[in-house]
Amino acid sequence: MPAAINFKITAKDGKARTGVLSTPHGDIKTPAFIPVGTKANVKTLDVGDLEDLKAPAVLANTYHLYLRPGENLIHESGGLGKFMGYTGPTFTDSGGFQVFSLGFGLEHGVSKVSNIFPDEEVASRAQQTPKKKLFKIDDDGVNFVSHLDGSKHRFTPEKSIEIQQKIGADIIFAFDECTSPLHDKQYTTEAMLRTHEWAKRSVQAWTNRENQALFGIIQGGAYKDLRQQSTEFICSLDTPGIAIGG
Repeated sequence: MPAAINFKITAKDGKARTGVLSTPHGDIKTPAFIPVGTKANVKTLDVGDLEDLKAPAVLANTYHLYLRPGENLIHESGGLGKFMGYTGPTFTDSGGFQVFSLGFGLEHGVSKVSNIFPDEEVASRAQQTPKKKLFKIDDDGVNFVSHLDGSKHRFTPEKSIEIQQKIGADIIFAFDECTSPLHDKQYTTEAMLRTHEWAKRSVQAWTNRENQALFGIIQGGAYKDLRQQSTEFICSLDTPGIAIGG
């Protein structure tokens, strides 16, 4: 972990623990509820509201900020925090969730938090409304069509990390493939292994190590054994990244 960012465990109870994640822009007591500011703003709230609520951090989204206003403008503004007028810690999602939402999420008619899983009744899946997916994935990366204007783009692990480093959040995410809850175990396994390869490439592309920490993503969907396998792999990487469930 970068010198400017460190994590200290403050208490343990069995497998549970609390801690303090220190960043250049303040401390985050964990576990923490972190509001999502997808486009560098939290809906219905301004920065003053976030301060009044003592929000521990804000999570923004690489995909959306890349499309508008663009990572270069944010970089020229002094980074994500200054761009949005927020002085606390910031995170950026890698765009991996948008790989799902623009693709199998549309095609399967489900969201990441859907209660539809592979072992549930097929009849319950028919309640969803599928649409044509807007992306194509391969082992190297993802081609996608902008939901704003239909323009074509491509994300790879290297591209995602490059964009996130320009956006300048304290903690950036490794690029991953978030699977649909309707995917079977075979595809979920393929996506997990792809995520592992992308994690290694994300580590190699991560060069701003003095000021940003890299957040490792665990995949495996509804399958406990795959999630355990993914956890072991991400934690075995020779990097100071932080691993959580994806």
